[in-house]
Amino acid sequence: MEAPLLKMAVVLVAGIVGGELVAKIKLPKVTGWIGTGILLRLLSLDQLRPTAENLGLFHFILPAEQIAAYSPFSNFVLGYIAFTVGAALYMANLRNTEKRLGFLLLFEALLTPTIVAAALYFIGPMIPVSGDFVVNEKVALVLAAVAIAGAPGTTVLVVQEARARGILTKTLVAAVALIDMVAVGVFVFVAAFHADGSTWVQSLIQVGTEFGVTLLIGAVCSLIGVGLTRTIVGPAFLGPIMVAVILASWGMAEVFGVTGILSCTFAGIVLSNVNHDSVRSTEAYLQSIGGVLFAIFFTLAGMRLDFSLVPAAAGLVVLYFVARLVGKVASSFCAMTLAQGPIEVRKYLGFALLPHGGVAVGLLMIVAQKFPDIESTVTTIGLAALAINQLLGPSATRLSLLWAGEDHKDRPRLLDFLQEHRITVGLVGDSKKDVVTSLASLLYATSPMEMGQQEFVELVLKREHEETTCLGQGLMIPHAITDSDAPLRGVLGISSKGLDLGAPDGRPVHAVLLLATPESERNRHLEVLAAFATAITRDINLSEQLYHARSAAHAYNVLHAEDSEDLNYFLEDALERVKD
Repeated sequence: MEAPLLKMAVVLVAGIVGGELVAKIKLPKVTGWIGTGILLRLLSLDQLRPTAENLGLFHFILPAEQIAAYSPFSNFVLGYIAFTVGAALYMANLRNTEKRLGFLLLFEALLTPTIVAAALYFIGPMIPVSGDFVVNEKVALVLAAVAIAGAPGTTVLVVQEARARGILTKTLVAAVALIDMVAVGVFVFVAAFHADGSTWVQSLIQVGTEFGVTLLIGAVCSLIGVGLTRTIVGPAFLGPIMVAVILASWGMAEVFGVTGILSCTFAGIVLSNVNHDSVRSTEAYLQSIGGVLFAIFFTLAGMRLDFSLVPAAAGLVVLYFVARLVGKVASSFCAMTLAQGPIEVRKYLGFALLPHGGVAVGLLMIVAQKFPDIESTVTTIGLAALAINQLLGPSATRLSLLWAGEDHKDRPRLLDFLQEHRITVGLVGDSKKDVVTSLASLLYATSPMEMGQQEFVELVLKREHEETTCLGQGLMIPHAITDSDAPLRGVLGISSKGLDLGAPDGRPVHAVLLLATPESERNRHLEVLAAFATAITRDINLSEQLYHARSAAHAYNVLHAEDSEDLNYFLEDALERVKD
C-alpha cells in the first residue's frame, strides 16, 4: 500500500473536520466521523479513481479494499474500548444494580433476538427485493444474534461528550459491555448449532468454552500487569504497561482462536476489581490521544460501510432496523419494569442502546467463514442496517440522556459522594450502635478507607455520646473527623418505617447519613450538614420522597433532581453566586 501514513493522516484530518462540523449542529461528533468515512468511501470508488490519478490525488485517497491493512490499529482501539467498558464493571460501584442488569441481560438474550428473528422469518419473505436475497431460518437467526450487539465505544464517547451522570447513564455504561458479551455468546451458539451441526447441548458447551478461555486470557494478562507494576515497573510506566495488557489480551485471543473483544473486556473487569487505580492511570494515559484514536477508528468504520448495497435490499434493511429497535425498547422496558427501575430508565434505556458497532462488524465478518451460503444476504442487510444505526444511534443515545435529565450533570456537586451504591433502603437497628455499625459496613464495602472499621465506629459513637447528631424531623447525621487526606466519604441509610433512636423531638429517624470527614474537608462537611438540615426542614415534599424511597435508585434521583438544588447544588454554580 502506497504512503499508508499519509492516507491515515488524510483520514484523521477529514474525520476531525467532519466531527467538528457536525458538533456545530448539536449532534455527537461520532456521527460526523462515521459520516465522513462514508463520504471518503464514495470518493474512493473505482469510477472516480482515474480522475483522482489524473489530478495527482491518488496518494491521498484510501481505497476501501485497503482498509483491512489498518486492522491492527482498529483492533487496538476496539480492545481499548472493550477494556475501558469492562473496567466500568467495578463491583463495588455496581451495588444496587444487580436486578436491573440481570433482567436486562436476560431479556436481551431472549426477547430482542426473538423479535428480530420472527420479523425476518415471517415478514421478510413478503418484502420484494432485487438480486439473490433469500431470508430463511438461518439468515433470521444469525442476524438476530448480531442484533443484540451494541456499541460500547460509541456509547461511552457520547456519554463523555454529554457529560452525563445518573441512573440511566450508570445502567447504560455497565450494560453495554455485558450486552456485547451476550451477543457473542448467542452468536457462538447459533454458529455451533447451524454451521458445525452440533446439538444444542454441544453448542452451549462451546459457548462456555469461549467464555472460559477469554476469561482466563484476560485474567492472566491483567494479573501479570498488576504484578509488574507492584514489583518492577515504576509509576511512570503504569499507563504503558496497561496498554501492553490490552495488546496481549487481544493477541492471545487471536492465538487461541477466540474473541479479542471478550478477552479485553475480561481484562478490564479483572484489573478494575483487583487494582482500580491502574484503570484510572490507563484512561489518563490515553486520554490525551483519545481524540486521535476515536476519530481515525470511527472514520475507518464509516469507510467499511457501502451504501451502494442498500437499494437492492432496502425493505429488508428497514425491517431489520425497526425490529432491532422494537426489540431493544421492549426488552429494556420489560427488564426495568421487573427490576422496579426509575421511570426515566424504563422509558429511555432502549433508545439509548440503539448504537450498533464494533462487535456487530466483527460478527458479520465471521459469517463468511461460518456461513458462506448466506454470507451475501447477511452481510448486506447487516452492514446496511448497521450504517443507519451508526448514523442515528449516537443521536438517539444523546437524546435519551437529555430526556432523562442526565445531560451535563457530570459536574462536581455537594453530594457527589452519595452515588447509588452508597445508599441503602430498609435500614434497621435497635440502637445507634447497631445503625452506625451497619452503615459503616456499607461505607467500607464501597469506599477505600485507611482507618480500621471498628476504630471508625468507635470514633463515631464517641462523638455521638458527646452530643447527639439527631437533628430532628427524621434526620440523623453521625460522623467522625479523620486524619486521612482522602476526600469526604459517606453513605445514606433510609428507613420508611422509622427508627426509635432517641431523637430530641421524639420523632422516629428515617434517614441516617454517616460521614467520614478528613480535617481538610471540614468546610464541605459543614455545608453538607447545613444543606441537609435546611432542605429537610423547609421542603416537606423532598423529605417525604426521600424517607419513603422505594429503592436506592429512587433515593438517588430524589437527591439529584433539579428541584433538589438547595440540597445538592453544583459547586461551581455556588461559587459563581458567591462572587456575584
